[in-house]
Amino acid sequence: MKLFAGIPYVCGTIILAAAQMMGQASPGATQPVSQPEKMAALTPPQAGSSPQSATLAADKAPTDRLNESLPRWLAFSGEIRLRGEGFTGAGFRPDDGDGYLLTRVRLNMRIQPTSWMRFFVQGQDAHILGEDEAKVAPLPPNQDDFDLRQGYVEFGDVEKSRFGFRAGRQELAFGSQRLLGTANWLNTPRSFDGFRTTFRGNGFQVDAFAACMDKIVTRKFNKCVPGNNIYGGYGTLSKLLPHTSIEPFLFWRRQSGVKSEAGPLGVMNQATIGFHWSVKPAKGIDYDVEMARQAGSVGSDSISAWAGHWVAGYTFMNSRHKPRVFSEFDYASGDSNAADGTRATFDQIYPSGHDLYAMTDQIGLKNIEMIREGLEFTPAAKWRLTAKYGSYWLANTHDALYSGASAALARSAAGTAWRWVGQELDFVAAYNYNKRTAFSAGFGHLFPGTFLKNTTPAVGYNYPYAAITYAF
Repeated sequence: MKLFAGIPYVCGTIILAAAQMMGQASPGATQPVSQPEKMAALTPPQAGSSPQSATLAADKAPTDRLNESLPRWLAFSGEIRLRGEGFTGAGFRPDDGDGYLLTRVRLNMRIQPTSWMRFFVQGQDAHILGEDEAKVAPLPPNQDDFDLRQGYVEFGDVEKSRFGFRAGRQELAFGSQRLLGTANWLNTPRSFDGFRTTFRGNGFQVDAFAACMDKIVTRKFNKCVPGNNIYGGYGTLSKLLPHTSIEPFLFWRRQSGVKSEAGPLGVMNQATIGFHWSVKPAKGIDYDVEMARQAGSVGSDSISAWAGHWVAGYTFMNSRHKPRVFSEFDYASGDSNAADGTRATFDQIYPSGHDLYAMTDQIGLKNIEMIREGLEFTPAAKWRLTAKYGSYWLANTHDALYSGASAALARSAAGTAWRWVGQELDFVAAYNYNKRTAFSAGFGHLFPGTFLKNTTPAVGYNYPYAAITYAF
């Protein structure tokens, strides 16, 4: 299969890139860096300096050297990401797979003439190499020739200061990003044209935004899609309870040209109201809850849907490897009747959904009921290993199984294919070589259940990947 034939090419490319990036690094770079060493790394080596200080200076990124020679109000940075990945069992069909390499380069420029104002520009070039175009097209979300991903002016600092206002092309990400996030796992993550304002005080923060999502078009300038707007407010209360963050939110999505259940196109006005409640590890225990209710209309149709996420974990704090075990339950409503004028399928809006429900991304937060358990631990410094098991059922047998990208993968209109979708096992290994370079690799396999056996050829879906990210 092409997937396995392409793996040597993909792995060789990643290994070569890693060797080139880290060829100058000293063995000591894997050890924690003390404050004096950090200061030495910012100073060019002087005549007669020690080999250690010379090595630390050699480890500096090209942009570090460039920025030292520029005015303080101007700085450049960037990121390179390579990811080899593939799949078999697309559509749960036999002999349907592919393997390829995803490349992504980002170049950033920051201009900050005063402490209270800055300009930020981010260009991005993303490509897919070695793919079978009959199965994976060199189009978004896999490819987009060099384009403007972010470009905004900011007054204050929406991330840190008491008040911030940002206008232009930017990222929008809130809470767990289950409903609104950047989808950074994609080779061409999303961005928005609009504004965001932030106000924070003692134990609270309030964000408000209005934007439209940018449409990514290969070989053309990405631009906002008229009639595809998102508005909202997001609050954060961090001192009501110890170690707890309570985050109420309201998102309003307006989209034109949406097909109603009766057929005619109409305007969607959809409100999503809910909260995110998270507790950081306190005596080893953590939990996270997010619930959302949706209402509104699409033409003559009404909207009535909801979803919830509940997870609890325990970290063995006294263990050297800090293992954490967790169990979670997720639910998103489905539609029992596609012609009754009520849309009950939950809309996951614009999520960063990779590995939130399944690493294969064959499961999304739409018409699903799932249980997932996992184990995370640190076998050595800078390593993190994760294993997860999930089992999935349709929330409503008359609705479809939806992927992480909201695509309908299988459906039984009569509702006679049963509820059980299947099970999935996922494994991920991550290694942070240093503050600039990180590696990860993983494998996920979805085992078809009764529903997929009755609606598809029921071949298991495999997804392996290996990636390296280098920030400069």
